[in-house]
Amino acid sequence: MAGTLRALVIGCGRVGSSVALELQREGWDVVVVDENEDALGRLGEHWPGAFLVGHGMDVDLLREAGIEEADAVVVATDGDNTNIVIGQVAQKRFGVGCVVVRLLDPARARFYAESGVRTVCPTSVAIDTLMETVRACEIPVARTEVVR
Repeated sequence: MAGTLRALVIGCGRVGSSVALELQREGWDVVVVDENEDALGRLGEHWPGAFLVGHGMDVDLLREAGIEEADAVVVATDGDNTNIVIGQVAQKRFGVGCVVVRLLDPARARFYAESGVRTVCPTSVAIDTLMETVRACEIPVARTEVVR
């Protein structure tokens, strides 16, 4: 189908599977790669996209998954090092214009973001949200005890 956007999602855990399902609902053609064949279950019985079993750093597997035609690559495995390597391969070797990498380490996420990699750091998001929420609490002014 001409005009359909193509996404490659590496990692099919809670995050990767949710992203894949959401993109598919929005009309994207989605291919998911995960080392664990059982991860396909996260996509449901009627998953219309492709699912390949293998490691996301395998260049031949990435080609088989269609990285050369991908409009976007989302990398969300459980390892920061793996994610950054796959993201850089997608961006630099295959020239994918939209590569988004999940990194759990805030310092590493900042470093790579400053280097031009699109990063999402759930740890930083959680810290920011928790701080905003605690600051928004209405806390009564502390009472001063009177000593008699």
